[in-house]
Amino acid sequence: MAGSVNKVILIGRLGKDPELKYTPSGAQVCKFSVATDAVWKDKTGEQQKQTEWHNIVAWGKLAEICAEYLTKGKQVYIEGSIRSRQWEDQSGNKRTAYDIVARQMTMLGSRADSERAATDRSTSEHATSEHAPTERPGSPPPEAPPEPEITDEDIPF
Repeated sequence: MAGSVNKVILIGRLGKDPELKYTPSGAQVCKFSVATDAVWKDKTGEQQKQTEWHNIVAWGKLAEICAEYLTKGKQVYIEGSIRSRQWEDQSGNKRTAYDIVARQMTMLGSRADSERAATDRSTSEHATSEHAPTERPGSPPPEAPPEPEITDEDIPF
């Protein structure tokens, strides 16, 4: 087989509400975490559970959709690729983090869960918007795909 494949498929639950931000060039970027669980029985027959946390990054229109419709606890299907980030910490140690760059997102769970989350979110956003107007910077055209050479400095968090 020629070439290579970098593809990730996750089904899990959001650990917190997504954060939508904008790069200095105006590109939308949304960051959130997804938990996946593995459950098994050990040698003694006791049930064991291990939770893995995955950092998800979505760009462009997908970033806006994730920020608008996803909430903490929501079950979600994410398809994307793994991207590593490397940096040096304050002590001079090399550090590496791995992110999943989302290419596709599908909300899972019941429609009632989705409607309840949307109602809860719109109620809290309505209360917030009454007290503090928010500004939204201009965004690039909807068809503009994310640039492949995005560095850590471009990510605002």
